[in-house]
Amino acid sequence: MDIILKRDTFTNKSTIGTLTVNGTFECYVLEDADRGLKDTMSLDEINKLKVYGQTAIPYGVYKVVVTKSNRFSILRGHDVYLPLLLNVKGFEGIRIHSGNKPDDTLGCQLVARKKGIDTVSESTLAFNQLNDKINQAIKRGEIVTYQITK
Repeated sequence: MDIILKRDTFTNKSTIGTLTVNGTFECYVLEDADRGLKDTMSLDEINKLKVYGQTAIPYGVYKVVVTKSNRFSILRGHDVYLPLLLNVKGFEGIRIHSGNKPDDTLGCQLVARKKGIDTVSESTLAFNQLNDKINQAIKRGEIVTYQITK
């Protein structure tokens, strides 16, 4: 499964883009502010530009797996399994989940049905649909990739 996020709306607080799955529109994604990070940069370069909790992850291609999220499991009081992007240089625990504003991200990918300025909505609907597709692809033995472009 090929997931592609094309970032296209930039403010000093957030980045919003359009997400496709195998070439078909799926939803919108809200992230922290884009600071021009690329996966080809050194870790030192990334760390110099990164502002903790306020920086979108580097442009690049990442493998997606589904694992238990300790943070969300504690918050919700039961085991929660979420998509996780692997090997994101300079970042840890980057997941795809629901949320509505930059404060909800901490670098993660917030999926939603509608977009505004520095905000998205109908996030749970978008997440449930995308999460089902990712889980089905993994069960079929497919490799799921997540590419971020501009």
